[in-house]
Amino acid sequence: MPKAVVLLSGGVDSTTTLAIAKAQGFSVAALTVHYGQRHAVEVAAAQRVAHHFGVTEHLVLTVDLRPIGGSALTSDLAVPKGRPVDQLADIPVTYVPARNTILLALALAWAEVIGAQDLFLGVNALDYSGYPDCRPEFIAAFEQLANLATRTGVEGTARFRVHTPLIHLTKAAIIRRGVELGVDFSLTHSCYDPLPNGAPCGACDSCQLRRKGFAEAGIPDPLPYPAPSHAAEKET
Repeated sequence: MPKAVVLLSGGVDSTTTLAIAKAQGFSVAALTVHYGQRHAVEVAAAQRVAHHFGVTEHLVLTVDLRPIGGSALTSDLAVPKGRPVDQLADIPVTYVPARNTILLALALAWAEVIGAQDLFLGVNALDYSGYPDCRPEFIAAFEQLANLATRTGVEGTARFRVHTPLIHLTKAAIIRRGVELGVDFSLTHSCYDPLPNGAPCGACDSCQLRRKGFAEAGIPDPLPYPAPSHAAEKET
């Protein structure tokens, strides 16, 4: 079985991407990065998902981006709540500068060491928060970089490929695909600003996109959400 490195955050998209990689016959090595994000409970979700799918290896790296800041996910800036889902095309304050470039670079380094030529990333360019590093243009550019910046690429012993199987799917289509592949979405986590007990806030962009996706897919979201009054209290 060919090896693949799958970037696994523990969310809906990365979990479905992992399931797709396994369905395509890859031996999956999962990479999770603890980068100082305030929603670090996603690391535990990634560990649950990796165990559920029986990945061959699961590497959890700590790369602290908090000293750089610039994002509500890696600083004390407030996470936006209650934004209309149809108005999420702008780049919000939850954008982490160069995050996918950094994560893919780490995945590339590990892939070269373990002999994997395929990288899987669960980015989406339809139902997403407007992040520039989720676009097809970025993925194509990074794949070219991967084959220019590595010994493997320069010596021509292999060619790296970056797979983004969800990039043109809606969130609802992603969820349906995950269900088809046996994904247990109760293991996942999506919230940018979880409650003290780890439950989702229900009002951040990520929660809203997730809830919209499950509703449009006609599938119940297995995660519990607070009553609107509790969500409002947390926001204030």
